[in-house]
Amino acid sequence: MTAEPIEQGRPTGDQMLARLAADRKPDRARMRIYMGMAPGVGKTYKMLEEAHRRHDRGTDVVVGFVETYGRRHTAALLDGLEAVPRHRVEYRGVAVEEMDADAIIARHPAVALVDELAHTNVPGSVREKRWQDVEAIRDAGIEVVSTCNVQHVASVADAVETILGVPVHERIPDEVVRSADEIELVDMSPHALRQRMRHGNVYPPERAAIALERFFTDSNLMALRDLALRFVAGRVDQELEGAVASQGIALPPVTERVMAIVDESTGCRRALRRASSLASTLHATWMAVAVETPAVQQSRDRRQNMQANVDYAVDLGAEVVRGQASDLARGLAEVIAEHRVSHVVLVHEPHRGIGLGRASLADRLLEAAPGLEVHLIGEPPAPQARQR
Repeated sequence: MTAEPIEQGRPTGDQMLARLAADRKPDRARMRIYMGMAPGVGKTYKMLEEAHRRHDRGTDVVVGFVETYGRRHTAALLDGLEAVPRHRVEYRGVAVEEMDADAIIARHPAVALVDELAHTNVPGSVREKRWQDVEAIRDAGIEVVSTCNVQHVASVADAVETILGVPVHERIPDEVVRSADEIELVDMSPHALRQRMRHGNVYPPERAAIALERFFTDSNLMALRDLALRFVAGRVDQELEGAVASQGIALPPVTERVMAIVDESTGCRRALRRASSLASTLHATWMAVAVETPAVQQSRDRRQNMQANVDYAVDLGAEVVRGQASDLARGLAEVIAEHRVSHVVLVHEPHRGIGLGRASLADRLLEAAPGLEVHLIGEPPAPQARQR
């Protein structure tokens, strides 16, 4: 389905993001997101359970938009909850039902349930994306409880495309997800999710068989689960670090954080792969730091090689930090201190000739950041000659 031109007066995605960056209104409402690794883990079910708990306590809760996909246990939880009528949009001769954000705002409940935050509205809708509808609802002072899968977060989508080879068409800007007051991971083992699919609890039997073979493979689900765990762990890390900083307590890093260096060499990709693996093992966030020295800035080829390595780091799921420095070690030490990095992965470069006796980059970083762990990655083993 191709998108139609944006109507006059309709807010664009950039305009909505600009609103996020601006000063928030004092009455801007909260948002809670149930996040999962894939469809079928139970995000909507959890959201509806929370709605009933709040409703039973007397909270004014409405269903803004919930998609059950024919799952009877999920559909049963809609009983007893008020639903705001959906808005019908004519598109190419077909009537499509979308969430009516304006009707929700006019009804003005305390809490609105909005499923599938990454959804793209049909052309002709007031807003292009559902997350834009949610921003308008929150601006009106209505709390939102929503759901999304981790692959739809913009910073994760590229890694999903690279790892799984599956295009991610619908994306939510990171700023929107990180603006949520709470993110709760709805977790499930890959084996349990595949069993749920086989039993027909996610898709009809004819769709389930295809999904299990093509997308819901064990390896794909393990990769998605790892990305979800790391994303939510990163959010928890930020909250914990913020709490420590707000108290003015001088402590070493309270959570693990991994950093790798991006330069123009082909060898740095070994360090990036190792940093990604280490972060996965530690359930830690990791970043790739690209520091442009004068030598890189003066060479077009070296700049292009560095950009290619930056793109490689993004594909592996890194948060990229860029900077310029005349002294590489000093620039990296500042990043380590600012981001409270606990592990740095470097490619080992042994001293040769006149460089013998000069402090290495690893030595200088260890001296500048006590307690830092530096991981040196050596050259891969040379291939052995085949025996006849």
